[in-house]
Amino acid sequence: MSESKSFKLGRNAGNGRFAPVEKARENPERYVVEHVPKRGYGDTPKR
Repeated sequence: MSESKSFKLGRNAGNGRFAPVEKARENPERYVVEHVPKRGYGDTPKR
C-alpha cells in the first residue's frame, strides 16, 4: 500500500490555531479537521 499524499490537521475554527486531531474530532462545533498536502504534492512548485 502506498503512502498518503496528505495528512490530517486539527484547527480551532475561532482563532485558527493548530490543535490535535483527536481534540478536533471530539468538539466539531469548535474545531475543524483539514487535509493538508505533504511537501511536493500541493499546488506550489517543488524547489
